[in-house]
Order: sequence, then structure tokens, then C-alpha cells
Amino acid sequence: PVPEAVPEPAAEPKAAPAAKPVPRLTAGKTPGVLTDDHLAEAGRKVLRFHLARMVAREAGTRQGRDNEELHGMRVATRRQRAAWRVFGVAFDQKRTARHQRRLKEVARDLGAVRDLDVLIEAGVDYQKTLPSADRPAFEPLLAKWRAQRDAARVVLIKELDSDRYQRWVDEYIAFVQAEGIGVGSVGPVDPHRVRDTMPSRIWAAYEGVRAYEPVMRWADVTTLHDLRIAAKWLRYTLEFVREALGPESAPVIERVVALQDHLGWLHDADVAAGLARGFLVEHAGDLSEEESAAIGRYLVDRE
Repeated sequence: PVPEAVPEPAAEPKAAPAAKPVPRLTAGKTPGVLTDDHLAEAGRKVLRFHLARMVAREAGTRQGRDNEELHGMRVATRRQRAAWRVFGVAFDQKRTARHQRRLKEVARDLGAVRDLDVLIEAGVDYQKTLPSADRPAFEPLLAKWRAQRDAARVVLIKELDSDRYQRWVDEYIAFVQAEGIGVGSVGPVDPHRVRDTMPSRIWAAYEGVRAYEPVMRWADVTTLHDLRIAAKWLRYTLEFVREALGPESAPVIERVVALQDHLGWLHDADVAAGLARGFLVEHAGDLSEEESAAIGRYLVDRE
């Protein structure tokens, strides 16, 4: 008999080239900005510091057990957006626009959840001050905010789970750890060091706050909110280079933080009052007399 031909062994499939490993993100206890740093590299230090904090808070944000995890992640995105505003001029905009755009989108999704967390926490604290018999009447407003918060969390988690988010984070980590990448060109005598460029930026941010002095006596809530934003930019600009400024900067930053916090409480109360009013109008036919009265009292309290 003719022996059967033994088939040739199948060729081993070629392994796909290994993906280039993303450098491990590391950051110290402070950004470590020095007076002689190039403005872009000072910005990179600040971005790296707060990106590390953002990534560290991601797991806790996903779990949703502690609201402070999401709050910390949102704060880290805010600091990075502020850093791009302060240091962005030193970078090539075409090479960094995507990082800024994606950061804004992630911050938006985090903010949608965090803003409702703040409303709910303040609402629960107010509810605890009511007599026990009156507390259930306040519950419909809290239930509406909780439902909105849960829906916003679904959107956020979907974003964090997406491939595009992970690709961006990997690319962003590589960017903040690669000195010289994306830096705009400067001439030999163009100001580019922290010591030569940050003083004017600090003064400009300070002037933005001082400009509100003439209208403070008559300022409405909207104007006060604008002042809060101006104070926030002054605070961040100082904080980013506090090591270069020295210990004398600490009392100044402390005063700006106090101003920003107080204006923030005013803004939160105004938002809560507006949402309570809208809820009362929207559900006028659905609420009992007791519920309308309880939510109405909360509206007056916030105002």
C-alpha cells in the first residue's frame, strides 16, 4: 500500500508586535516647579502631578462608595485644565489640543455627577434639621436629584470604560513624562523661564480679581459667580508655582481660597434655590400640600 502523505505542520502565526509600554506615571508630593524651569516643562510638572492624582482616584470613582473619590478626580481635572490655561502658550497647540479637548470632556462628565452630589449632601443636611414628621415631605426633591445623579454616573462610567478613554490616558501619561515633547519654539531672547514669565501671569490674575471692587456693593449673584471664577484662576496660578514663590505665598493663597470657598457656598445656594423652584413648578400637580410646603421652605432657606 502507498503510505499516506504526512501533511506539513502548520506554520506558527506571527506574533503581533508588542505594544510599546506606557511609562509608569510617577509624581512627588508637590509639582516641584523651580524658578529656572522652562515654562513648558514647569507646566508639564504640574500636569504630571495632577494627572497622577486623577488616575489614582479613578478606581474609587468607579466603585462609587465614597463621594470624595469622585470629588478628588474632578479636582485633579480642574487643576489640569487650569494648568493648560496658565502654561499652554508654551506648547505647540496642534500637538496638545487633543489632550485639552479630552480633558474638558472628562471633566464635564465628572462635574455632572459631582454637582448633584453636592446638592444631595446639602439637601440631606437640611432635611436632618427638620422635625421628624416633616422629613418625608422633603423626600421628592431628593429623589429627583438622586435619579439624575444615577443617570449621570451611567454616562461617566461608560466614558471611563471606553477604549478611547484608555488610549487617551496612556498617550497623556506618555506626554507628561517626556521632556521636550510638544514644546513650542522660542527664540534665544524670548522670555521662557518661570522667573521671567510667571510674574506677569500672577499680576494679570490678581488684576482680574481686583477689577470687581467697584461693583461689589451692588453685585448680583451672577457677578459674584464671575468673581469666584476670577479668584479660582488667581489661586491656581499661585499654587502652581508656590515653591518658586517661597513660603511668603502661603498666606496669600489661604486668603484667596477663603474667598473662593465663600463665593462657592453662595453659588451652591443659588443653584439649589433655582432647582427647587423649577421642581415646584414642574410637579405642581403631583405634590401634596405638605410636600409643596416643605420644598418651598427649602427654597426660601437657600435664598
